[in-house]
Amino acid sequence: MSYEKLLRIPLDRVGVLIGKKGETKVRIEESCAVTIAVDGQSGEVTVRSTSAEADPFRATNVVEAIARGFSPPRALKLLDAEVGLEILDLRDYAGKSENNLARIKGRIIGLRGKSRRVIEELTKCDVSVYGKTVAIIGEPVELRLAKEAIEKLAAGSQHKSVYNMLQRERTKRKMERILLWEDQSPEIRS
Repeated sequence: MSYEKLLRIPLDRVGVLIGKKGETKVRIEESCAVTIAVDGQSGEVTVRSTSAEADPFRATNVVEAIARGFSPPRALKLLDAEVGLEILDLRDYAGKSENNLARIKGRIIGLRGKSRRVIEELTKCDVSVYGKTVAIIGEPVELRLAKEAIEKLAAGSQHKSVYNMLQRERTKRKMERILLWEDQSPEIRS
């Protein structure tokens, strides 16, 4: 199976994608059995694969995550099959107004990064606000929850109500894990 995808990434993220002495690019290529060609002048990145065991979609997700502001260690979490990437376009909430976009980004980041940090802690996801987008990396259930929280903040919900919703969901998930643990027979636990 042959695969080729052309991506455009911001020029200031090209160096991050390549990494020190090419480490990041090589790690993605080896992990996903693909080749990545990077044009440092235009920001064009081509992900190619020709072998059957290649995973070009996962490699594309890692490149997109780095392009959306994630550090390589955080973006490389996407190599795990259980981890996904979600990218939200803030222009859907701000329209064409740069002032609205800046206000919404400020609401999501919060004073000294508090809002973003609370979302990350309560959902166990990584959140990056970059340009006109917010990108989220995490496992499916937590990813959905973080996306919902960010969408509510972008739509104008109060921070307190969003934090309370996240806390309720976290408590609910903990209780489900406790009940699951108690339901298992003693032979399984020992």
